[in-house]
Amino acid sequence: MKQSLIYYITLLVIKMKGLKREFSKDPIDYKKIRKEDVHYPKGIFFKKNTIQTFNVLDSLITEIGLKPKSDKLLIFIHGGVFISEPAKHHWGSIKEIAKKTDYKIWMCDYPKSPENKVIKISENIDNIYKKALEKYKSNNITFIGDSVGGTLITCLIQRLIKKNIELPIKILLILPVMDASMSNPEIENIDKIDPILSKIGVLSAKKMYANNKDLKSEMISPLFGSFDKFPSTILFLAENDITYPDQKLAVQKLNIAKINLELIEGNNMPHIWPFLPAMKEAKIGLNEIIRILNN
Repeated sequence: MKQSLIYYITLLVIKMKGLKREFSKDPIDYKKIRKEDVHYPKGIFFKKNTIQTFNVLDSLITEIGLKPKSDKLLIFIHGGVFISEPAKHHWGSIKEIAKKTDYKIWMCDYPKSPENKVIKISENIDNIYKKALEKYKSNNITFIGDSVGGTLITCLIQRLIKKNIELPIKILLILPVMDASMSNPEIENIDKIDPILSKIGVLSAKKMYANNKDLKSEMISPLFGSFDKFPSTILFLAENDITYPDQKLAVQKLNIAKINLELIEGNNMPHIWPFLPAMKEAKIGLNEIIRILNN
């Protein structure tokens, strides 16, 4: 498919912002990357449609929705290589989802590394879901997460299955990081064309999060855990993304486990492409998310 003009403009903007350069540092400069953080969204829409904010352990939950009495919940676990908070593109995507679906949405601003490590962050995600089950039926709960948000969701599902806890009805994984070790040899070639991420910086961030644990531990890298009994899974992929090779391996395991799986692949797309603002291809991807949620 021929890419849009805005696609090329978006890539130029990404290059000018120096994202690839920042993700090519070891140690990664997490303080500089956090300058893009947005804890509290601005604008009339969020002022009118933020139902409440509350805490679950050390996570700040912002509940958003046009229908406060809706019995459907979308839990949004944002990405940011475990080191940064929600960004403007996350809130922009939530705004569109809220306007075009009946869901209430929990934006989960969970603790970040290097100040917090894998056990504490995972405990927060577990308790967010536990809190959701107090108010919603499991078959009315859906998860969505981009990048390491998708990682956290996948690891959560694996833990829930082991503990025999009821599962959400479906999960939407937007370019999840399936293997924190970045050891797949196919990554080297994609690193040359990935406009956003670089293996060096991503690996540095994973080590901060892992706290000396094996990066191939299933608590950090869900690729090495089981995918048996997973709920319906929607997986977005992107060819020009260093996380792509490990997502393909996850697809193989999901298919072997005979999970209800829908794949949406972005040809020539970069990391988290459905959430990138302005780009025509991103709008198509976000509309696919909305279609799935309304189905």
